Amino acid sequence: MTVSMTGFAARRGQGAGHSWGWDIRSVNGKGLDLRLRVPDWIDGLELALRGELAKALSRGNVSLSLRVARDGMGDGAEGLRVNAPALAAVLTAMSEVEQAAMAAGVTLAQGTAADVLAVRGVLDTTAVEIDTAPLRAAILADLARLLADFATMRAAEGAALQGVIAGQLEALARLTADAAREAAARREATAAGLREALAKVLANAEGVDETRLAQELALIAVKNDVTEELDRLAAHIGAARALLAEPGPVGRKFDFLMQEFMREANTLCSKAQSLALTRIGLDLKTVIDQMREQVQNVE
Repeated sequence: MTVSMTGFAARRGQGAGHSWGWDIRSVNGKGLDLRLRVPDWIDGLELALRGELAKALSRGNVSLSLRVARDGMGDGAEGLRVNAPALAAVLTAMSEVEQAAMAAGVTLAQGTAADVLAVRGVLDTTAVEIDTAPLRAAILADLARLLADFATMRAAEGAALQGVIAGQLEALARLTADAAREAAARREATAAGLREALAKVLANAEGVDETRLAQELALIAVKNDVTEELDRLAAHIGAARALLAEPGPVGRKFDFLMQEFMREANTLCSKAQSLALTRIGLDLKTVIDQMREQVQNVE
């Protein structure tokens, strides 16, 4: 089944006290180009993601984006934390103040926890040190489901692409058959023309080496013969159909095959020697060019 390099998938996941959302999309490319935007505070995540993507994909410009948030908080691993040294210092100071007030006969209002927390430095909003290994494992497990959705869409795109390419191969087969019929008709006319030319030369020239002249005319006929080009075009059509049925990535093989298609069509046009065959050759080149555009999306 043909697989397209174009695709998209998105999903949301949750685990290890966090939730996340990510999307993956790709367009065609000569090789595999991975572009990731993932949190850098999750140890080893990007390297692991690259490894999994490289195993699942062969070609394409692939962009993957991941946003992770701690449950009930914003992105990242930020939270509230009590600064223990600062708290101890504040409580010590409060005790000293209360003792001094009692010695002076001054009565103070009872302090509350909110009063203590309001003191600058006691309560910090800072990065919380957490073990990210469970979170990384949960995200990597969810990646398999994301890639499954992604593969489903690329396969659907590939099925549509396969239908288009199969139709273009049918058009090439019809044009190749038309060219073969036209070449056969032209062959008889060309042979008759050469015989007539040979007769005129022999009738109007003295001392001409008839054997040498016949060899030159035969050489001209061989140079104008397009049988080999038509045979190779038919072989290329068969090879392309086999690639469509082949499992796994076939895009690079298709790229090479399109070059061979165009080479034979160009040679056919250069040897045509007739308006009808030239038109067929140009039609072949048009279909080949259209098919080459579609092949660019095959993985």
